[in-house]
Amino acid sequence: MGRRNINSKKFWQQLKLILPDSRIFTDTLYTLAKGTDAGFYRLIPEMVLRVESEKEMVRVLELCSFFEIPVTFKSGGTSLSGQTITNSVLIDTGDGFSDFTISQDGQYARFQSGISGGLANARLTSYGRKLGPSPASINSARIGGIVSNNASGASYGIRYNSYNTVESMRIVLADGTVLDTGDSESRRSFEKTHSGMLSQLKDLSKSARSNEGVRKKIQHKFELKNTCGYGVNSLIDFEDPIDVLQHLMIGSEGTLGFISEVSFKTVREYGLKATSMVFFKNIKSACEAILPLRGCSVSAAELMDRNALRSVENKSGMPPVLKTLDEEVVALLIETSAEEEDLLYTRMKEIEEALNFFDTVYPVEFTTDKDEYNKLWKVRKGLFTSAAASRPKGTACIIEDLAFRAEVLGDALVDLKKLIEEFGYVGYVIWGHLLDGNIHFVMMPDFNKRSGVETYRKFMEALVKLVVHKYDGSLKAEHGTGRNMAPFVREEWGEEIYDLMKKIKDVIDPRGILNPGVIINDDPEIHLKNLKPLPVAHDLIDNCIECGFCEINCPSRGITLTPRQRIVAYREMHRLSLEGNDKDRLSELKKRYNYDGDATCATDGLCELACPVDINTGKLIKDLRFDGNSSTGNKVASWIANHMSSVTLSGRFVLGVVGGAHRVLGTKVMSGVSSFLFKVSGHRIPLWNPNMPHGGPSYSVYESNGQGSGKDTVVYFPTCINRTMGKSADYGKEMAVVEKTRQLLEKAGFNVVFPEGLKNLCCGMAFDSKGFKEQGLRKAKELDQALLKASQSGKYPVYCDMSPCLLRMKETLSSELDLYEPVEFILKYFPDRLHFKKLNKKIAIHTTCSSTKMGLENKLLQLAQMCAEGVIVPDEVGCCGWAGDRGFTHPELNASALKPLKRQLPDDVESGYSTSRTCEIGLSLHSGISYKSIVYLVDEATEKYNTGSF
Repeated sequence: MGRRNINSKKFWQQLKLILPDSRIFTDTLYTLAKGTDAGFYRLIPEMVLRVESEKEMVRVLELCSFFEIPVTFKSGGTSLSGQTITNSVLIDTGDGFSDFTISQDGQYARFQSGISGGLANARLTSYGRKLGPSPASINSARIGGIVSNNASGASYGIRYNSYNTVESMRIVLADGTVLDTGDSESRRSFEKTHSGMLSQLKDLSKSARSNEGVRKKIQHKFELKNTCGYGVNSLIDFEDPIDVLQHLMIGSEGTLGFISEVSFKTVREYGLKATSMVFFKNIKSACEAILPLRGCSVSAAELMDRNALRSVENKSGMPPVLKTLDEEVVALLIETSAEEEDLLYTRMKEIEEALNFFDTVYPVEFTTDKDEYNKLWKVRKGLFTSAAASRPKGTACIIEDLAFRAEVLGDALVDLKKLIEEFGYVGYVIWGHLLDGNIHFVMMPDFNKRSGVETYRKFMEALVKLVVHKYDGSLKAEHGTGRNMAPFVREEWGEEIYDLMKKIKDVIDPRGILNPGVIINDDPEIHLKNLKPLPVAHDLIDNCIECGFCEINCPSRGITLTPRQRIVAYREMHRLSLEGNDKDRLSELKKRYNYDGDATCATDGLCELACPVDINTGKLIKDLRFDGNSSTGNKVASWIANHMSSVTLSGRFVLGVVGGAHRVLGTKVMSGVSSFLFKVSGHRIPLWNPNMPHGGPSYSVYESNGQGSGKDTVVYFPTCINRTMGKSADYGKEMAVVEKTRQLLEKAGFNVVFPEGLKNLCCGMAFDSKGFKEQGLRKAKELDQALLKASQSGKYPVYCDMSPCLLRMKETLSSELDLYEPVEFILKYFPDRLHFKKLNKKIAIHTTCSSTKMGLENKLLQLAQMCAEGVIVPDEVGCCGWAGDRGFTHPELNASALKPLKRQLPDDVESGYSTSRTCEIGLSLHSGISYKSIVYLVDEATEKYNTGSF
């Protein structure tokens, strides 16, 4: 249906009246990359539309409904069951769906569908509240997807899932009609315009409630977590058809309408927490603890089988006891929380007493120590990571979730383990939310072979018999039906209720254009079709499961590709290269990838922090740059590496000339000339901006002032960036950062020593980021030798004035060196040497990518709060996207990454601070305030003791 009408001239003409060309994607690269989600199925859309507002969504759906073109909605793309893929039109919701309001007490909150669950919780933190649903993907999953899948999570099960915490919502139906269920006028209008739909829903509700067998089965099935099929409990829980419609939308996976915004009843987030890792002798005895624990105040009870524990026992930071456990032992990670210490202690004792009757391997002991707490939860959070990372290359990674009643859970899990082993799925891991009887398991089928697909078919048939017929459980507890379980919805629910579900679809989406094939699908083998290829392509990315967790951290996500999408495209290019049967498609992908995949990748590595299998896509891009570097390029890089003194001197001279030209010509003329040169040179001449630094200070500033005792001596390594770049126009009368740093160190009583041969020293990061590995390592080795000599083999601390360079130094230099960037050095050495007094002003801070990777976010905040009364941390800004020199050559990357910055800064913020000169250029440019090194703030807020200056 969709393919017949999608190429209609009239359709295209009207579509372009709604969306600009920049948000309509039909090319080979973007339909592939944007059409991918976290599941193990692949369909490539004919077209991807980036929709930024509800108004646009209304018009797009009206258009697609008129031409009967199927559409599928996608936002975070973290769904696991194939519910956000299509071969028709994919609607990708953009940043326009990011508005929110929170009630004065925080008990109610309204979020538009494009906000991530993690960001929503961050907005609720100051109220001591959070969302009820808490999926593992919460930092990446969007509100629309969380509700569309009826997400729940570990903590509260059914009680606080999406179904039971949604207060109202705005819905856009297939015909473009908007219904706000929380607005009485909208409800009245809808009752008039859609009376037929509401009448049919009312009839379906009456039918379900009047049929005792149907009603009891629905009630019985929804005593467990259940996201298999539609939420037909809506039919018996509500009488008003609009309320029925609202709750049918929850868990409908985009098949009934688009959820534009949602109002939630929030839940308490207690500040004090305690955790205990309890070991049971076998899985059945652990399951018997469900009923006693349900009578206690338990926030979470996470079950982990022996395979799960074994998968993480050799990782750093794991409790040593894991290696000593018998084969049948399982663990239960129990958490309780409270607002007051006395109540927390009471709850801990209550749980300990409830478990006294069980013969646990070790006595039950709780900890409230934050480090121990984090260590125990690291065991749980590392399960999926370890299992996925250890799977054979090229195999899929399937995460299934089931639910069983407490009284049969132990037997069901024993049978489940036997079933998985019977089908030869080695390396599987089982864990779950015990109190809900909600069990997850990971297995790694090989879909590259026909036999692997056939084995999976037989396994699924056996699994359905086990779950549905033997134990009366749920085939999907919280991950949604999608295509994966669509063939088995009828078997779980029976003909009568399945018929009700089909009628629900027909009533609400009569043309069947919304996500067809998901939830309702009469193809008994749809779960075996369109399986995603995962070719072995590159050691750095072969473990990727395309979950999309990385995307939230990517600075290029708003203009080109995300890390997941870069990997998807690279895998496809690799597959096409091997098969050699579609050279035109391969050629188009490679051509687009040069800019969209390579040039706009910041290679900052923040994607690795969010990745469950620790993949740094930036390393892949650096490898590709290495492979693509010509012999001429390598010769130029080697010349630069060998002549750093001349290069930095030339850079200082050019920046000085440019700064002088700015003073003479003014900003307007300078911007025009620079833009012209940037354009005609094909972006080879860097784009000037008003925050471009002038040349750095003369080399006289780098003269050592002698060495005293080890306590009073510091080796200062001014980076080549700061030696080249001085202050910019926004600095006013301030001195350059290297001068300010030296002044501050001496103010703190340090003898400042510079390494020999400083003019030629460089950490090598600039070379490495462009794929010149050999030159980068050579510069690192030179720096290592110079710093070892200057510090007397680590006797004196080494201070580096830019955190990105310091991270590179920590990764490549000798472990004998005691290396610091500004924040850690100041916090360690200055409080005993200088008096800090908070300045009466409000400032902003930015944690660089490198500082984030070194875990310094809280330390930068701590230092800033020692210096200023008000400190703002814009939490929607991650990597600034300047990426070395890419802010000059690809300014669109920096602009996109910092798009949220200005609106997150209050009007009374006076200045901003960070720890990277290049990042500070972009931050200043896109914030409207001047960003400088944190040393400027520290200098202003400190004085020597007993001077009386304050």
